[in-house]
Amino acid sequence: MAKTAKAATAKPKTKPKAKINKAAEPAVTYKGAVYPWHCDHVGHMNVMHYVGKFDEATWNFFTDLGLTPAYFRDHHCGMAAVQQNITYKRELLAGEVVEIRTRLIEMRERVIRFEHVMVERGSGEVAAICDLTGVHLDRRARKAVPFPANVLTKAKAP
Repeated sequence: MAKTAKAATAKPKTKPKAKINKAAEPAVTYKGAVYPWHCDHVGHMNVMHYVGKFDEATWNFFTDLGLTPAYFRDHHCGMAAVQQNITYKRELLAGEVVEIRTRLIEMRERVIRFEHVMVERGSGEVAAICDLTGVHLDRRARKAVPFPANVLTKAKAP
C-alpha cells in the first residue's frame, strides 16, 4: 500500500532546459525598409510582409546560435515552426525603416522559443512583436532531434 501511495506522489522526470542568460541584450537580427509594394489597399504594410521580415530575422538569429545553412545542409537537419503569435502594435507605412531585435526565451533539448520585436526606427515605436516556438528536426527521419551541444552552449553564453 505504501508503495502505491509513494508512486502516486512521485514527481515526473523532466528533461533539463538550457539556462538562458536573461541579462543578454536582444540582438539586432534585421534592418530593412517598407516599400510601396509591401502595402495593401488600406495603405499600410500587409501582414504577409511582417511575417517575411520576422522570418528573415529568424534565420539571422539561428546563424548567430550556430544553426547555419551549412550546418543544416551537412547534417540533414532543419527547423519547423510549431507556434507563431504576432501582436500588431502600430501600422507601418511606405518609406518607414524598421529594425528587429531578437531575444531567446527558452531552449530545451529539441525546442527553441524566442521573441522578435519590430521597431520603426524613426520614432522608436514598437510596430509588432512575434513570439515563435520551433523544433529542431532530422529532415530524413522527419522527427525532432536534439540540438547540437555547441548550440545549447552558445544559448547559455553571456
